[in-house]
Amino acid sequence: MRQAYQYVVLRCVPRPDREEFLNVGVVLHCQAADFLDVVCHVDADRLRALHAGIDVEQVREALAFVDLVCAGDERAGEAARQSLGQRFGFLKAPRSTVLQPGPVHGGVTEDPARQLEHLRERLVG
Repeated sequence: MRQAYQYVVLRCVPRPDREEFLNVGVVLHCQAADFLDVVCHVDADRLRALHAGIDVEQVREALAFVDLVCAGDERAGEAARQSLGQRFGFLKAPRSTVLQPGPVHGGVTEDPARQLEHLRERLVG
């Protein structure tokens, strides 16, 4: 059965003044399947090519927090205690200058986990 989903691409923006970014993750939410997850890939060399002084570990920590929110892990605080839809809403709202969500996109899929991996391959690398 095909189900609707929404996703956002997470972008690392090392220097907001230059408006350059590198896609580092994808968050996918499928309400019908009770699914919320993130996949990430941080290419440190490409990030450093955009900004030599970037703190790659800080980017990885920010992405780890996104993973905790998706998983509903108590270490993520109040955001992780919300419903999946509210957690997705929290993650798709801009709140950082270095790690930013892109616009929300949607589609339909029979397998949200497989779709998430497809999006990672296509949009993140």
